[in-house]
Amino acid sequence: MLTKNDLRGNRTAGAICLNALLAAVSLFANGFGVYLTIQANIGAGPWDVLNLGLSKSLGMLYGTASIAVSVTILVIDILLREPIGLAMFIDAFVVGKAVDFFNLIRAVPPAASLMTGIPVMIAGLVIIAYTQYTYMIASLGCGPRDTLLVGLAKRARRIPIGAVSIALLSFATLVGWLLGGPVGVGTLICAFCAGPIMQFAFHTVRFDATLIRHQRLRDSARVLFSRRG
Repeated sequence: MLTKNDLRGNRTAGAICLNALLAAVSLFANGFGVYLTIQANIGAGPWDVLNLGLSKSLGMLYGTASIAVSVTILVIDILLREPIGLAMFIDAFVVGKAVDFFNLIRAVPPAASLMTGIPVMIAGLVIIAYTQYTYMIASLGCGPRDTLLVGLAKRARRIPIGAVSIALLSFATLVGWLLGGPVGVGTLICAFCAGPIMQFAFHTVRFDATLIRHQRLRDSARVLFSRRG
């Protein structure tokens, strides 16, 4: 029987598999939140401006563009020697393809006005915030973009991490806009409201992300492929 400590520490192969499943389900739901922010139709979030711009310019699905961006960032994370976890790979592939799935079934029509678009956008950000919580408690690594932000902040110690975040999001937005990605009021809402909404969500479930000790990929592999695992 798996104990709570086993699950939190990913000390057995069974614990890692269960937490990987938790991360995958959470990220699929996270993809629905991302889908809603796009369907709000008032401008996408900074990273989605890039994904949608790349999708439009190269004629590929959103999910394929998202995977390309995520894998590129993941490679940069590795080059920066930042800690890599199993869930980072799940993040890179699941979220984008979840958005493609919801697009395929036309789960929610695009909002027709700013008045309807803003509530859809906020709903998407709330879903993203709570699924970030359920994803992070798997303790198998943060997303590629968050890891990149931390890695860059470490190397620019004289610059506040907030400023690094703004610079990174601005760069993603600019490149995405040049590629034809949708920039609008929703882009500003995502840029300035996503953080406070996430903080509120974490507060409601009494979750402190700084207390999570994420397991590195090599340690997960050691447990999964050891005889004792």
